[in-house]
Amino acid sequence: MSKLIKRFLYFPLAYYFRFFAQIQLAIWKPKIIVVTGSSGKTTLLHLLESQLGQQARYSHQANSTYGIPFDILGLKRISLTPGEWPYLFLATPFKAFKKPYPEKLYIVEADCDRPGEGQFLASLLKPEVTLWTGSSRTHSANFDRLVAEKKFSTVEEAISNEFGFFLEYTGKLAIVNGDSNPISQQLHRLKAPVDIIRKKGQLKSYQVDGEGTKFNMGKYRYQIHALLPEEVFYSIVMAKVLLEYLNMRLDPNFSKFSLPPGRSSVFKGIKNTTIIDSSYNATLDGMSAILKMFDFYPAKNKWVVLGDMIEQGSKEEEEHEKLAELIPPLKLSKIILMGPRVSKYTYPRLKGLIGNSTSIEKFTLPKEALDYILTNIKGGEVILFKGARFMEGVVEHLLLDKNDISKLCRREKIWQTRREKWGL
Repeated sequence: MSKLIKRFLYFPLAYYFRFFAQIQLAIWKPKIIVVTGSSGKTTLLHLLESQLGQQARYSHQANSTYGIPFDILGLKRISLTPGEWPYLFLATPFKAFKKPYPEKLYIVEADCDRPGEGQFLASLLKPEVTLWTGSSRTHSANFDRLVAEKKFSTVEEAISNEFGFFLEYTGKLAIVNGDSNPISQQLHRLKAPVDIIRKKGQLKSYQVDGEGTKFNMGKYRYQIHALLPEEVFYSIVMAKVLLEYLNMRLDPNFSKFSLPPGRSSVFKGIKNTTIIDSSYNATLDGMSAILKMFDFYPAKNKWVVLGDMIEQGSKEEEEHEKLAELIPPLKLSKIILMGPRVSKYTYPRLKGLIGNSTSIEKFTLPKEALDYILTNIKGGEVILFKGARFMEGVVEHLLLDKNDISKLCRREKIWQTRREKWGL
């Protein structure tokens, strides 16, 4: 019942904050650039920030129906607890008339995790430029009912349609991933010019090593001091196209770039291990990209710890079985599956594919996986973490330098409380 009430009130309450955010936008009058997509948008936001620096305002950790109006109004949720809401409601009318941000360029990360969110945000922001990284099965459970009601034939179509509202409201330029069929099917809604980016013919080679990632695009070569999947190619080119549109010069090394938490951050672990933390959520496309990247990573003793892909709705079993099919080509010493979904769906499929050729362990609870890792690491392992189920809490206990804990995702009080309940 509570979920139904929340769903019913979600947008009516959001329009309260939107109303006052529109007033502040009218006072501020920024040039708005929207960064959107099922995955990769936060990394792209950080790539753009490394180029534009203080010339723009960025909607960090605010990409939703509520988060973006809050960011426009200068409001921020700190603890993510219910006690914050009275202040937010009372402060909002006053914030509408505050002194606007000094930056005249607003780079906004925007998500579509439910029906109606794309239209809500696109009609609020009316972006001058939209950058769309990709469209895949994310938050699929929220879109199942649209397929059941026969409004769309597939969940993928329903999701891409929601993201497509950003194209409808784009004023001057769209920059899109041309290798994504769901995106291509939405381009007819666009009235502005479009720059379509495709990998074929542009990306000559991709390389990962201990120093970072190299993208060879023939005439242009980029060496970024961070561990990045090959799919970041699209984000690099999008950043280049946007900088050209803005008449600004591009730093080809992205020297000021820093990874957002939980996106392939590399840490020193206990017992001389190396931890690659990609624990911020997971979709099948995201899993595939990170696993391919890990296959390029130069190491002899590689472990993967894979968690559930949540909010997959009616496609939950199918997506987790497809995850199993991504693993056999990889050169791994150990595979650890953590969570009820990967244990139920991924494990039997994976066991059937690889038999006893690689050690596989499965655990329902994160504490069980942590205890196993602590007991079995010998030293020198490179361990990749990807997936849901409080995986960042497992990573936290494996870090050599405890100051690195602050660099992990989900540091808010509400997440700390939840992890403690799971014994982390």
